[in-house]
Amino acid sequence: MPDIRDELTGALSDPDPVRRAQIQMLKPLPKRFYKTVGIEAQEGGHAVVLDGRPVRTPAKQLLAVPTRAVAELLAGEWDAQKEVIDPATMPVTRLVNTAIDGVAQDIRAVFDDILNFAGTDLLCYRASEPVELVARQGEHWDPIIEWATERLGARFILAEGVVHQTQPRTAIDAIAEALRPHATPLGLACLHMMTSLTGSALIAIAFAEKRLSAEQAWSLAHLDEDWQIEHWGTDEEAFQRRENRWQDMLAAAATLDALR
Repeated sequence: MPDIRDELTGALSDPDPVRRAQIQMLKPLPKRFYKTVGIEAQEGGHAVVLDGRPVRTPAKQLLAVPTRAVAELLAGEWDAQKEVIDPATMPVTRLVNTAIDGVAQDIRAVFDDILNFAGTDLLCYRASEPVELVARQGEHWDPIIEWATERLGARFILAEGVVHQTQPRTAIDAIAEALRPHATPLGLACLHMMTSLTGSALIAIAFAEKRLSAEQAWSLAHLDEDWQIEHWGTDEEAFQRRENRWQDMLAAAATLDALR
C-alpha cells in the first residue's frame, strides 16, 4: 500500500508557487493521516516524526535539521494541519526539503547565485525621477550601502536606471566572505530565498547580520512598489501574490534565526 506521504511530494517541493498551485488543484488535498507530531534526536540533527514514524523529503531523505528550534518550526506546521494537509501553509517544510534535496547536492551553485544577485543588487539601482522617489531611495537604501562598506568592506557603485553597472571584484569578494558563516545547505537555502524575494543580497545579509528585521528588509525591498501603490493603487490579485511571498520571507527569516 503506497504511503500517503508520497502524494505530497510534488506539492511540497516544487519551487514555483504557480506550479505548486497547479499540482494542488489536480486532486483533492490529502486528509490528515496522523494523530501526533513529535521530534526525535537523530545523529547530527533533529527529525520530525508523525505517530512515531519519521517524515521524509520528496527524495526520500530523512526530514532532519541541525537544531531543535528549526525542528519545532517544522513540527508546528505539520501539527497545524487539521482535516487536510495543505502544502501552501507549510513554507518551512518546503524550504527544508529544498535544502536537503537540492542545495546540499550543489552548495557552490547556490552560493554563487547569491553572489550573482549582489552584482546587480536592487539597492544599487536608483531612479532618476521623480525627485520624491529619489529622495526616499536615498533615505532608506543609503544606510545599508554605507553599512556594507563599513561593516563588510563591500564598497558598491550606484547607478541610475537599468543600465548595468559592473561592481568591483573586491565588493563581491567581501559579500562572499559575509556569506561563508551561513554556508550550510539550510543557511544558504534561507538566504537564497530571501535574496530572490527581495532582489537584494545586501538586504538578505543585513538580516542575517541582525542589521535589519524581516519587516524592515521587506519594506526596503518594496520601496518602489509601495511608491507606485501610493500613487496608483493596487488590486486584490497583486495583494495576494505579495502576501504569499511575504509568508515565504517570514519562513526563511524564522528558519535562519532558528539555526543560530
